[in-house]
Amino acid sequence: MFIRYFNVQDLYRASLYTITVNVASRKLTLFKEGKLFKTYPIAVGKPSTPTPKGNFKIINKAHNPGGPFGSRWLGLSAPNGDYGIHGTNNPSSIGKAVSNGCIRTYNNNIIELYNLVPVGTPVKIM
Repeated sequence: MFIRYFNVQDLYRASLYTITVNVASRKLTLFKEGKLFKTYPIAVGKPSTPTPKGNFKIINKAHNPGGPFGSRWLGLSAPNGDYGIHGTNNPSSIGKAVSNGCIRTYNNNIIELYNLVPVGTPVKIM
């Protein structure tokens, strides 16, 4: 597993993108320069292990993290656990509240996000 942490060259790109996650509607919205860029369907935490709400940042990235995390991982700065936005090895879970708090999306979607957003990108979960 390869994990990429913050580097100075990502500062500019991080200011271009923001991510908003709507837990209730199970949608992740990507904004570019403040304008709607793309929306992705997601799975969220189950009631016993809810997705944390608040304002966070992407703090690390992993290529092919393996197991249930699918093809990519975007780690979040959320406290009290290791939370992230990642792919899945169970695509039928998308649209449901089934995770341990992480945000899942289809592997082709997380690959696209991984390639667009750098470490430092703001993520608002509501």
